[in-house]
Amino acid sequence: MPAFLLPPLSLYIHIPWCIQKCPYCDFNSRALKGNLNEDAYIDALLADLDSELFQVHGRPLHSIFIGGGTPSLFSGSAITRLLGGVRQRVTLPASTEITLEANPGTLEAGRFEAYREAGVNRLSIGIQSFDANCLQRLGRIHGPDEAIAAFHSAKTAGFERINLDLMFGLPGQDLAMAQLDLERAIELRPEHISYYQLTLEPDTPFYRSPPTLPLEDDLWEIQQQGQTLLSKHGYQQYEISAYAQSSEQCRHNLNYWTFGDYLGIGAGAHGKSTALDRSITRRWKRPEPAAYLAAAGTDHALSGQKSLGSDEITLEFMMNALRLHQGFSQSLYEQRTGLPFVAIAASIERTIHDGLLKSCNDIFMPTPLGRRFLNDLLEKFL
Repeated sequence: MPAFLLPPLSLYIHIPWCIQKCPYCDFNSRALKGNLNEDAYIDALLADLDSELFQVHGRPLHSIFIGGGTPSLFSGSAITRLLGGVRQRVTLPASTEITLEANPGTLEAGRFEAYREAGVNRLSIGIQSFDANCLQRLGRIHGPDEAIAAFHSAKTAGFERINLDLMFGLPGQDLAMAQLDLERAIELRPEHISYYQLTLEPDTPFYRSPPTLPLEDDLWEIQQQGQTLLSKHGYQQYEISAYAQSSEQCRHNLNYWTFGDYLGIGAGAHGKSTALDRSITRRWKRPEPAAYLAAAGTDHALSGQKSLGSDEITLEFMMNALRLHQGFSQSLYEQRTGLPFVAIAASIERTIHDGLLKSCNDIFMPTPLGRRFLNDLLEKFL
């Protein structure tokens, strides 16, 4: 096996509040009731980070992702204080990617400039659709004009790296509507587009009362058409739902997908860390904001932690790495898992035989069939 090196380290920061909860969303988010106490939550986040520093081992942060919920509910001054506190505790090289998720319905004049000054250098704007009726069905609080205005405001504020989140397979959406949505996103020329299918997740209003969605064959046609259109305009698909212009891949998500490490702070945040003895541990925080605020920085803030066994490590590695179009190498598997490649050699051979995986110059990557039936591919490694 290759010499052991600790993997890159990222930081995920969770902001759990939204103006209102979307009926399809199963993330740990809550509709905001009353005033938002930014200072109290920033205090909790920094105390939480202090409790996680034992896992850092002097490593600098490869990336930071501020997600939610709706992080753009927080003011520029709050984000400035948050990132300043992170810098006091962990090394942030100049190259560190710092992404903040933003909802067009929560933005006000000057907020993008404040985020930029705070150190945020990449935005992810949750557009979801440019169709007013689709947005209404999704429970979004913004309209198409606000989405376009948010993008232009971000560009005016100096952001050179912007992702647009766009969904397909929406209630009432057909092939032509999906293509028009994607064309409108491409016209803006963002550096990155996340284009993914709406799914009905358990414990959501959409799951309990399912809307009428496009048929399976239509969904596949929408996806294929979207991939072709994005490729035509210079967006390379590097992951199942991620498309980027040259060198504009999301570094934070790539660290997830290549089984890197990440600290998780905030209500419901998850983290993964590799110790010097190569053991891998997952930790996750209490999801209820009030309970998290009361316990942040103490062991009571933890909702759970688990040391992964070798079978769990292999499956988690595959669940991430097989999302990538470029696949993974034998050396990456051994380096990130601490396990010998021979342990999965038979499973690799079976997936190649079944046409779900292919091998080229010691790189293993899913075939088009494997990408379409990813769950079947993953089952080979159970």
